[in-house]
Amino acid sequence: MTQRFDGRQGLVIVPTEITGPSGKAQLRLALDTGATSTLIRPVHLAALGYDPALSQERVQMTTGSGVEFVVRPRLMRIRAWGHDRDSFPVLSHTLPPSATVDGLLGLDFFREGRLELDFRVGIVAFVP
Repeated sequence: MTQRFDGRQGLVIVPTEITGPSGKAQLRLALDTGATSTLIRPVHLAALGYDPALSQERVQMTTGSGVEFVVRPRLMRIRAWGHDRDSFPVLSHTLPPSATVDGLLGLDFFREGRLELDFRVGIVAFVP
């Protein structure tokens, strides 16, 4: 799957669908090759029925401002660029108020495939 973007401008936004116990939602995730894990804002996870109090897994996360422990729920399904991942773990954490995205699509989503970024022509391609 390929997507065009403006390589001279801000973020590469990936339209992403996540599925939870309460339904589905379309989110705007930033492609983040510096993030080892995918991250979703807690408000979106709660709206889809993911209760942080019921999450079995908590992990250490390093941010620009320090180290925090966060909940790591498993999404029923995440879909981006036509590729589905079931029982996919994500980090539940807030982003700065100025962030214009719902989360970050990290390297963990792409590990089973090939990701190509061409900033000269403004194309990102993912082949699972």
